[in-house]
Amino acid sequence: MSSSLNGAEVTAAVTSVFAEADVVGCLHARDIDSGREVAFGADVPVIVASIRKIPIALAYACQAAVGLLDRTARHTITAVNREGGGIGMDSCLHDVTMSTRDLAFFMLSMSDNAATDKLMEILGTDHVRALVAELGCPRMPVGRYRDLWDPVWEELGIDADGDIDAQLEAVSEARLRGLAMLDPARSASSTPREITSLLTAIWRDEAGPAEACAEVRDLMSRQLSTHRLMAGFDNEVNVAAKNGALWGVLNEAGVVEYPDGGRYAVAVFLRTPALSGRNPAADAAIGRAARAAVDHLRHTPPLGAAPDLTETTCL
Repeated sequence: MSSSLNGAEVTAAVTSVFAEADVVGCLHARDIDSGREVAFGADVPVIVASIRKIPIALAYACQAAVGLLDRTARHTITAVNREGGGIGMDSCLHDVTMSTRDLAFFMLSMSDNAATDKLMEILGTDHVRALVAELGCPRMPVGRYRDLWDPVWEELGIDADGDIDAQLEAVSEARLRGLAMLDPARSASSTPREITSLLTAIWRDEAGPAEACAEVRDLMSRQLSTHRLMAGFDNEVNVAAKNGALWGVLNEAGVVEYPDGGRYAVAVFLRTPALSGRNPAADAAIGRAARAAVDHLRHTPPLGAAPDLTETTCL
């Protein structure tokens, strides 16, 4: 990847990355300290999937920082919190007890849905919803797993208390693609620009108490996934991020920090032709597109402004 891309070159580079991976992509990258930006469909509504867990972690950290919540308090994940088929405690066969802090750790490090549900139970949906609205993400999906997924099962005619995987096998791809949950116009959503604004506020200690912002930054740096955003950057670059996936949706948002102090918030959202299964080309495209955008920001003159490279169209 060129280290001195101009505006036209970064447009071409990102367009090529998305085309080679056969995906539709939206991207926003922001220099946290100067405000310069690169934008591809930055204000297009997108399905955020598990990126919604970032503000949940922030809500937890803010309450802990002001003494309203005990990080060391013990909580038990039971069958009520588990849906099965997921990652971490979501697929445990027996009850698990851990601290409030470790629930947030499991939620961000491995995208544990059971941990997320337990934190939502502790924090309260109204509190988290108010926080995301205050931080400029008013349509961000907020709620426990069942709050978000029960409407999907109802739309598909699936018994939520039965074998969901077996029932899904009988659902056509066309019906899945037509789900309201996958349509930002009909469901909770955000935009790439809103997500990088949220990340910028966290990294500038403006999203809550400095202690809370620092804790979220630390938790995001512990994500186990390294094959999307992180894969686009060299080893000396620190990447703190959260990814997400749904049927035909792959995304990741985070902050990349260079040894020279440069800090860049990046959010990449993709729609893929296949609804499920591994997609190494799309995974890699997230890192490659992010790298092109960050390279551009790092070599834009400080007094210049990186152009908004598209208005409403994902490339």
